[in-house]
Amino acid sequence: MKKVAIFGNTGGGKSTLARRLADATGLPLYSLDKIKYRTGGREVPHAEYLTAHSHILKQEEWIIDGFGCVPSAWERFSVADTLVYVDLPLSTHGWWVTKRFVSGFFATPEGWPENSPIVKSTWNSYRVLWLCHTKLTPAYRRLVCESVASKDVHHLRSPRAIERFLSSCAQLSTGGP
Repeated sequence: MKKVAIFGNTGGGKSTLARRLADATGLPLYSLDKIKYRTGGREVPHAEYLTAHSHILKQEEWIIDGFGCVPSAWERFSVADTLVYVDLPLSTHGWWVTKRFVSGFFATPEGWPENSPIVKSTWNSYRVLWLCHTKLTPAYRRLVCESVASKDVHHLRSPRAIERFLSSCAQLSTGGP
């Protein structure tokens, strides 16, 4: 596990998972929302984002959390040696978007740039939920099925599966059973 792509629908806890995995493994973490958006939530020029993304992919080790755009996501998936797909029930994603919205008034959500517009970003998350579920989820599921033979694939379908995955990674990094 040297190049890890974490992906899935919005509100699935990917950024928290990514941070915890980085803590457990010592791999450098790159949150695409912090690369794609400036402090305050303004989007960087697309060419600037693509250049930064390309630079990260050339590194020997990384954990990348986030989507970015379709071409960069699929490029990242092809370069990664480990795919971590967070595929929770749609209702869980929706509930966790709501929880992030409420807690976002007290602290910047994990993986978000400082001073991100919490209301606008949450509204966008609700809009993306169904689009991702109908358009990307089927493609993501095909990707993980097709990648099992060539990559280390983790298809996490529940909060419990996320915790088991993190526990196994922590045990591996400490030399545990």
